[in-house]
Amino acid sequence: MNYFLNFTCCVFFVTMGCAQENYPAIETPSAINYSFELVVDGIDIPWGMDFINESDLLVTELSGTLYRVSDGIKKVVLGLPEVYLRGQGGLLDVALHPEFKNNNLIYLTLASSLGDNPGGNTSLYQATLVGNNLEKVSLLYKASPNTKKGQHFGSRIAFDEKGHIYFSVGDRGNRDQNPQDISRDGGKVYRLNLDGSIPEDNPFLSSPKAKQAIFSYGHRNPQGMTVHPYTGVIWVNEHGPKGGDEINKLESGKNFGWPIITYGINYSGTPITDKTSSPKMEQPFYYWVPSIAPSGMAFSTSDVYKDWKNNLFVGSLKFEYLERLVIEGNKVVKREKILDKIGRVRNVKQGPDGYLYVGVEGKGIIKIMPL
Repeated sequence: MNYFLNFTCCVFFVTMGCAQENYPAIETPSAINYSFELVVDGIDIPWGMDFINESDLLVTELSGTLYRVSDGIKKVVLGLPEVYLRGQGGLLDVALHPEFKNNNLIYLTLASSLGDNPGGNTSLYQATLVGNNLEKVSLLYKASPNTKKGQHFGSRIAFDEKGHIYFSVGDRGNRDQNPQDISRDGGKVYRLNLDGSIPEDNPFLSSPKAKQAIFSYGHRNPQGMTVHPYTGVIWVNEHGPKGGDEINKLESGKNFGWPIITYGINYSGTPITDKTSSPKMEQPFYYWVPSIAPSGMAFSTSDVYKDWKNNLFVGSLKFEYLERLVIEGNKVVKREKILDKIGRVRNVKQGPDGYLYVGVEGKGIIKIMPL
Protein backbone atom coordinates (compact mmCIF):
# COMPACT_ATOMS: atom_id res chain seq x y z
CA MET A 1 0.00 0.00 0.00
CA ASN A 2 2.77 2.44 0.93
CA TYR A 3 4.67 1.50 -2.23
CA PHE A 4 1.75 2.47 -4.47
CA LEU A 5 1.29 5.72 -2.49
CA ASN A 6 4.97 6.60 -2.80
CA PHE A 7 4.92 5.79 -6.51
CA THR A 8 1.92 8.06 -7.07
CA CYS A 9 3.50 10.92 -5.13
CA CYS A 10 6.76 10.52 -7.02
CA VAL A 11 4.94 10.77 -10.34
CA PHE A 12 3.11 13.90 -9.18
CA PHE A 13 6.09 15.84 -7.89
CA VAL A 14 8.45 14.94 -10.72
CA THR A 15 5.78 15.81 -13.25
CA MET A 16 5.44 19.27 -11.75
CA GLY A 17 9.02 20.21 -12.62
CA CYS A 18 10.22 18.01 -15.46
CA ALA A 19 7.72 17.22 -18.19
CA GLN A 20 4.41 18.45 -19.50
CA GLU A 21 1.62 15.94 -19.03
CA ASN A 22 -1.42 15.90 -21.30
CA TYR A 23 -2.78 19.28 -20.25
CA PRO A 24 -4.73 21.23 -21.28
CA ALA A 25 -7.57 18.75 -21.69
CA ILE A 26 -8.31 17.76 -25.24
CA GLU A 27 -11.19 19.61 -26.87
CA THR A 28 -13.78 18.68 -29.45
CA PRO A 29 -14.28 21.79 -31.60
CA SER A 30 -17.74 23.29 -31.38
CA ALA A 31 -17.67 24.14 -35.08
CA ILE A 32 -16.09 21.87 -37.71
CA ASN A 33 -14.15 23.98 -40.21
CA TYR A 34 -12.98 21.14 -42.43
CA SER A 35 -14.28 18.24 -44.49
CA PHE A 36 -12.54 15.17 -45.84
CA GLU A 37 -12.55 12.85 -48.80
CA LEU A 38 -11.25 9.34 -49.31
CA VAL A 39 -8.52 9.54 -51.95
CA VAL A 40 -7.12 5.99 -51.70
CA ASP A 41 -9.38 3.09 -50.70
CA GLY A 42 -8.99 -0.65 -50.30
CA ILE A 43 -5.95 -0.59 -47.98
CA ASP A 44 -6.66 -2.25 -44.64
CA ILE A 45 -3.68 -0.96 -42.65
CA PRO A 46 -2.01 1.93 -44.54
CA TRP A 47 1.14 1.99 -42.41
CA GLY A 48 3.36 4.38 -44.34
CA MET A 49 3.16 6.79 -47.26
CA ASP A 50 5.24 9.31 -49.16
CA PHE A 51 4.54 11.57 -52.11
CA ILE A 52 6.29 11.53 -55.48
CA ASN A 53 4.22 14.55 -56.54
CA GLU A 54 0.72 15.89 -55.93
CA SER A 55 -0.99 13.06 -57.81
CA ASP A 56 1.49 10.22 -57.29
CA LEU A 57 2.28 8.55 -53.97
CA LEU A 58 3.54 5.33 -52.42
CA VAL A 59 1.56 3.59 -49.68
CA THR A 60 2.53 0.53 -47.63
CA GLU A 61 0.04 -2.08 -46.46
CA LEU A 62 1.20 -3.80 -43.26
CA SER A 63 0.40 -7.25 -44.67
CA GLY A 64 3.19 -6.86 -47.22
CA THR A 65 2.07 -4.88 -50.28
CA LEU A 66 3.57 -1.65 -51.59
CA TYR A 67 1.17 0.40 -53.72
CA ARG A 68 1.85 3.17 -56.16
CA VAL A 69 -1.20 5.41 -56.50
CA SER A 70 -1.21 7.61 -59.60
CA ASP A 71 -4.19 9.86 -60.32
CA GLY A 72 -6.28 7.73 -57.98
CA ILE A 73 -5.36 4.42 -59.62
CA LYS A 74 -3.73 1.96 -57.23
CA LYS A 75 -1.14 -0.52 -58.56
CA VAL A 76 1.05 -3.05 -56.78
CA VAL A 77 4.79 -2.36 -56.84
CA LEU A 78 6.74 -5.56 -57.58
CA GLY A 79 10.17 -6.58 -56.34
CA LEU A 80 9.60 -6.07 -52.63
CA PRO A 81 11.93 -7.97 -50.26
CA GLU A 82 10.36 -10.84 -48.34
CA VAL A 83 8.30 -9.51 -45.45
CA TYR A 84 8.03 -11.30 -42.10
CA LEU A 85 4.43 -11.11 -40.89
CA ARG A 86 3.81 -11.53 -37.19
CA GLY A 87 1.74 -9.44 -34.80
CA GLN A 88 2.70 -5.80 -35.31
CA GLY A 89 5.39 -6.76 -37.80
CA GLY A 90 5.11 -6.49 -41.56
CA LEU A 91 5.73 -3.84 -44.20
CA LEU A 92 6.17 -0.61 -42.27
CA ASP A 93 7.34 2.79 -43.51
CA VAL A 94 8.30 4.13 -46.94
CA ALA A 95 10.22 7.32 -47.72
CA LEU A 96 11.67 8.91 -50.83
CA HIS A 97 15.35 9.79 -50.97
CA PRO A 98 15.74 13.59 -50.64
CA GLU A 99 17.10 13.60 -54.22
CA PHE A 100 14.46 11.20 -55.55
CA LYS A 101 13.86 13.33 -58.65
CA ASN A 102 17.45 12.67 -59.70
CA ASN A 103 18.00 9.07 -58.55
CA ASN A 104 14.57 7.38 -58.06
CA LEU A 105 15.75 5.91 -54.74
CA ILE A 106 13.34 4.97 -51.96
CA TYR A 107 13.73 3.52 -48.47
CA LEU A 108 11.57 0.92 -46.74
CA THR A 109 11.43 -0.44 -43.21
CA LEU A 110 9.96 -3.88 -42.78
CA ALA A 111 10.07 -6.92 -40.54
CA SER A 112 12.53 -9.45 -41.95
CA SER A 113 13.40 -13.04 -41.06
CA LEU A 114 16.95 -12.75 -42.40
CA GLY A 115 19.48 -14.09 -39.90
CA ASP A 116 20.27 -17.26 -38.01
CA ASN A 117 17.58 -17.23 -35.32
CA PRO A 118 13.91 -18.04 -35.98
CA GLY A 119 11.50 -15.13 -36.03
CA GLY A 120 12.16 -11.64 -37.34
CA ASN A 121 13.29 -8.11 -36.63
CA THR A 122 13.16 -4.68 -38.23
CA SER A 123 15.24 -3.91 -41.30
CA LEU A 124 15.97 -0.91 -43.53
CA TYR A 125 16.17 -1.31 -47.31
CA GLN A 126 17.04 0.96 -50.20
CA ALA A 127 15.75 0.37 -53.73
CA THR A 128 15.37 2.08 -57.09
CA LEU A 129 11.77 2.68 -58.16
CA VAL A 130 11.34 2.09 -61.90
CA GLY A 131 7.71 2.49 -62.86
CA ASN A 132 5.90 -0.04 -60.66
CA ASN A 133 8.97 -2.16 -59.97
CA LEU A 134 11.75 -2.11 -57.39
CA GLU A 135 15.26 -2.68 -58.72
CA LYS A 136 18.71 -2.82 -57.09
CA VAL A 137 17.15 -3.69 -53.74
CA SER A 138 19.78 -3.37 -51.02
CA LEU A 139 19.65 -4.19 -47.30
CA LEU A 140 21.17 -1.28 -45.35
CA TYR A 141 20.50 -2.43 -41.79
CA LYS A 142 19.00 -5.47 -40.10
CA ALA A 143 18.32 -5.43 -36.37
CA SER A 144 19.18 -8.59 -34.46
CA PRO A 145 18.57 -11.04 -32.98
CA ASN A 146 15.40 -12.37 -34.54
CA THR A 147 12.58 -13.16 -32.16
CA LYS A 148 9.12 -14.65 -32.55
CA LYS A 149 7.63 -11.95 -30.34
CA GLY A 150 5.01 -10.01 -32.27
CA GLN A 151 5.31 -6.58 -30.68
CA HIS A 152 7.31 -3.36 -30.96
CA PHE A 153 8.97 -3.37 -34.37
CA GLY A 154 8.77 0.45 -34.71
CA SER A 155 9.34 1.87 -37.34
CA ARG A 156 9.42 5.30 -39.00
CA ILE A 157 11.87 7.04 -41.31
CA ALA A 158 13.00 10.69 -41.45
CA PHE A 159 15.85 12.71 -42.96
CA ASP A 160 17.86 15.67 -41.73
CA GLU A 161 19.42 18.34 -43.94
CA LYS A 162 22.94 16.94 -43.53
CA GLY A 163 22.57 13.79 -45.60
CA HIS A 164 21.42 11.36 -42.90
CA ILE A 165 18.52 8.94 -42.65
CA TYR A 166 16.96 8.13 -39.26
CA PHE A 167 14.80 5.10 -38.51
CA SER A 168 13.38 3.55 -35.37
CA VAL A 169 13.27 0.00 -34.02
CA GLY A 170 11.05 -0.82 -31.04
CA ASP A 171 12.29 -2.80 -28.06
CA ARG A 172 10.77 -5.98 -29.56
CA GLY A 173 9.04 -6.80 -26.29
CA ASN A 174 12.34 -7.20 -24.45
CA ARG A 175 12.38 -4.13 -22.23
CA ASP A 176 14.77 -5.59 -19.67
CA GLN A 177 17.67 -6.07 -22.12
CA ASN A 178 17.35 -4.07 -25.33
CA PRO A 179 16.56 -0.38 -24.72
CA GLN A 180 19.36 0.40 -22.24
CA ASP A 181 22.11 -1.70 -23.84
CA ILE A 182 23.90 0.00 -26.75
CA SER A 183 25.49 -3.32 -27.71
CA ARG A 184 22.03 -4.63 -28.60
CA ASP A 185 19.46 -3.60 -31.17
CA GLY A 186 15.94 -2.62 -30.14
CA GLY A 187 14.53 0.40 -28.35
CA LYS A 188 16.71 2.69 -30.46
CA VAL A 189 16.69 5.36 -33.15
CA TYR A 190 19.43 4.83 -35.72
CA ARG A 191 21.25 7.24 -38.03
CA LEU A 192 23.02 6.31 -41.26
CA ASN A 193 24.37 8.16 -44.25
CA LEU A 194 22.02 7.94 -47.22
CA ASP A 195 24.16 5.17 -48.75
CA GLY A 196 23.89 3.09 -45.58
CA SER A 197 27.35 3.81 -44.21
CA ILE A 198 27.95 4.93 -40.61
CA PRO A 199 28.35 8.71 -40.10
CA GLU A 200 31.72 9.65 -38.67
CA ASP A 201 30.09 11.69 -35.90
CA ASN A 202 27.65 9.05 -34.68
CA PRO A 203 27.74 9.12 -30.87
CA PHE A 204 28.93 5.55 -30.20
CA LEU A 205 31.44 5.16 -33.02
CA SER A 206 34.33 4.84 -30.58
CA SER A 207 32.58 2.26 -28.39
CA PRO A 208 33.82 -1.11 -29.69
CA LYS A 209 30.85 -3.15 -28.45
CA ALA A 210 28.16 -0.65 -29.43
CA LYS A 211 25.87 -0.84 -32.42
CA GLN A 212 27.51 2.08 -34.21
CA ALA A 213 24.39 3.09 -36.11
CA ILE A 214 22.62 4.08 -32.86
CA PHE A 215 21.75 7.76 -32.53
CA SER A 216 19.62 7.62 -29.35
CA TYR A 217 18.41 4.87 -27.03
CA GLY A 218 16.07 4.09 -24.16
CA HIS A 219 13.01 4.11 -26.43
CA ARG A 220 10.03 1.77 -26.22
CA ASN A 221 8.23 1.70 -29.56
CA PRO A 222 8.59 4.84 -31.73
CA GLN A 223 5.86 4.87 -34.39
CA GLY A 224 5.85 8.55 -35.32
CA MET A 225 8.77 10.60 -36.62
CA THR A 226 8.98 14.03 -38.19
CA VAL A 227 11.36 16.97 -38.62
CA HIS A 228 10.67 20.27 -36.91
CA PRO A 229 10.19 22.78 -39.74
CA TYR A 230 12.42 25.47 -38.22
CA THR A 231 14.96 23.78 -35.95
CA GLY A 232 15.56 20.70 -38.10
CA VAL A 233 15.45 18.52 -34.97
CA ILE A 234 13.98 15.03 -35.38
CA TRP A 235 10.88 14.51 -33.23
CA VAL A 236 9.49 11.07 -32.39
CA ASN A 237 6.41 9.84 -30.61
CA GLU A 238 6.41 6.45 -28.98
CA HIS A 239 4.00 4.08 -27.33
CA GLY A 240 4.25 3.85 -23.58
CA PRO A 241 2.75 0.95 -21.65
CA LYS A 242 -0.49 1.83 -19.80
CA GLY A 243 0.00 5.58 -19.84
CA GLY A 244 3.25 7.33 -20.62
CA ASP A 245 3.07 7.71 -24.40
CA GLU A 246 5.73 10.29 -25.23
CA ILE A 247 6.89 12.93 -27.67
CA ASN A 248 10.67 13.23 -27.65
CA LYS A 249 13.11 15.57 -29.35
CA LEU A 250 16.10 13.53 -30.42
CA GLU A 251 19.66 14.43 -29.48
CA SER A 252 22.82 12.55 -30.34
CA GLY A 253 23.72 9.88 -27.80
CA LYS A 254 20.89 10.70 -25.40
CA ASN A 255 19.13 8.11 -23.25
CA PHE A 256 15.34 8.54 -23.15
CA GLY A 257 14.97 6.30 -20.15
CA TRP A 258 12.79 3.31 -20.97
CA PRO A 259 12.16 1.29 -18.82
CA ILE A 260 14.19 2.84 -15.99
CA ILE A 261 11.99 5.92 -16.00
CA THR A 262 8.44 6.16 -17.32
CA TYR A 263 5.13 7.88 -16.66
CA GLY A 264 3.31 4.63 -17.45
CA ILE A 265 2.53 1.45 -15.56
CA ASN A 266 2.11 -2.20 -16.49
CA TYR A 267 -1.10 -3.20 -18.26
CA SER A 268 -1.98 -5.13 -15.09
CA GLY A 269 -1.93 -1.87 -13.13
CA THR A 270 1.28 -2.60 -11.23
CA PRO A 271 4.25 -0.18 -11.30
CA ILE A 272 7.12 -0.71 -13.74
CA THR A 273 9.42 1.54 -11.71
CA ASP A 274 9.14 4.13 -8.98
CA LYS A 275 11.13 6.64 -11.06
CA THR A 276 9.94 9.21 -13.56
CA SER A 277 13.30 10.98 -13.83
CA SER A 278 17.01 10.32 -13.63
CA PRO A 279 19.94 12.76 -13.92
CA LYS A 280 21.38 11.05 -17.01
CA MET A 281 18.09 10.42 -18.79
CA GLU A 282 15.98 12.74 -20.91
CA GLN A 283 12.50 13.90 -20.01
CA PRO A 284 9.86 13.76 -22.75
CA PHE A 285 8.77 17.01 -24.33
CA TYR A 286 5.23 15.84 -23.73
CA TYR A 287 3.44 12.72 -22.49
CA TRP A 288 -0.07 11.33 -22.41
CA VAL A 289 -1.89 9.68 -19.50
CA PRO A 290 -3.99 7.76 -20.40
CA SER A 291 -2.29 6.49 -23.53
CA ILE A 292 -3.69 7.50 -26.89
CA ALA A 293 -1.53 4.92 -28.77
CA PRO A 294 0.21 7.50 -30.99
CA SER A 295 1.06 6.63 -34.58
CA GLY A 296 2.11 8.94 -37.43
CA MET A 297 3.14 12.52 -36.73
CA ALA A 298 3.53 15.63 -38.90
CA PHE A 299 3.74 19.40 -38.69
CA SER A 300 1.37 21.42 -40.86
CA THR A 301 3.50 24.19 -42.40
CA SER A 302 1.34 25.38 -45.30
CA ASP A 303 -1.25 28.14 -45.51
CA VAL A 304 -3.98 25.70 -46.54
CA TYR A 305 -5.70 25.55 -43.14
CA LYS A 306 -6.68 28.63 -41.22
CA ASP A 307 -5.16 28.62 -37.71
CA TRP A 308 -3.35 25.30 -38.20
CA LYS A 309 0.01 26.52 -39.46
CA ASN A 310 2.97 25.07 -37.50
CA ASN A 311 0.66 22.90 -35.40
CA LEU A 312 1.68 19.31 -34.70
CA PHE A 313 -0.66 16.46 -35.67
CA VAL A 314 -0.51 12.99 -34.11
CA GLY A 315 -2.69 10.00 -34.95
CA SER A 316 -4.44 8.08 -32.18
CA LEU A 317 -4.97 4.38 -32.70
CA LYS A 318 -6.75 3.89 -29.39
CA PHE A 319 -9.25 6.76 -29.50
CA GLU A 320 -9.61 6.90 -33.30
CA TYR A 321 -8.93 10.54 -34.01
CA LEU A 322 -6.19 12.86 -35.25
CA GLU A 323 -4.87 15.03 -32.43
CA ARG A 324 -3.95 18.64 -33.11
CA LEU A 325 -1.40 20.13 -30.71
CA VAL A 326 -0.78 23.87 -30.62
CA ILE A 327 2.72 24.62 -29.32
CA GLU A 328 3.80 27.99 -27.95
CA GLY A 329 7.01 28.70 -26.09
CA ASN A 330 8.08 25.06 -26.09
CA LYS A 331 4.79 24.04 -24.46
CA VAL A 332 1.55 22.49 -25.66
CA VAL A 333 -1.15 25.08 -25.01
CA LYS A 334 -4.08 23.52 -26.85
CA ARG A 335 -5.20 20.03 -27.89
CA GLU A 336 -8.05 19.31 -30.25
CA LYS A 337 -9.71 16.27 -31.78
CA ILE A 338 -9.74 16.26 -35.57
CA LEU A 339 -11.69 13.57 -37.46
CA ASP A 340 -13.13 12.29 -34.20
CA LYS A 341 -14.17 8.59 -34.39
CA ILE A 342 -12.86 8.31 -37.95
CA GLY A 343 -11.16 4.98 -37.15
CA ARG A 344 -7.69 3.89 -36.06
CA VAL A 345 -5.41 6.62 -37.39
CA ARG A 346 -2.18 4.97 -38.50
CA ASN A 347 -0.35 7.79 -40.26
CA VAL A 348 -0.47 11.48 -41.16
CA LYS A 349 1.58 13.27 -43.79
CA GLN A 350 1.62 16.72 -45.34
CA GLY A 351 1.49 16.40 -49.10
CA PRO A 352 3.34 18.59 -51.61
CA ASP A 353 0.07 20.47 -52.12
CA GLY A 354 0.08 21.49 -48.44
CA TYR A 355 -2.91 19.34 -47.49
CA LEU A 356 -2.84 16.79 -44.68
CA TYR A 357 -3.33 13.16 -45.68
CA VAL A 358 -4.32 10.64 -43.05
CA GLY A 359 -4.00 6.85 -43.16
CA VAL A 360 -6.99 5.22 -41.45
CA GLU A 361 -7.24 1.50 -40.84
CA GLY A 362 -10.09 -0.17 -42.70
CA LYS A 363 -10.52 2.86 -44.97
CA GLY A 364 -7.36 3.97 -46.72
CA ILE A 365 -5.98 7.51 -47.20
CA ILE A 366 -8.13 10.54 -46.33
CA LYS A 367 -7.47 14.12 -47.43
CA ILE A 368 -8.50 16.90 -45.05
CA MET A 369 -9.96 19.97 -46.75
CA PRO A 370 -10.78 23.33 -45.14
CA LEU A 371 -14.28 24.69 -45.47
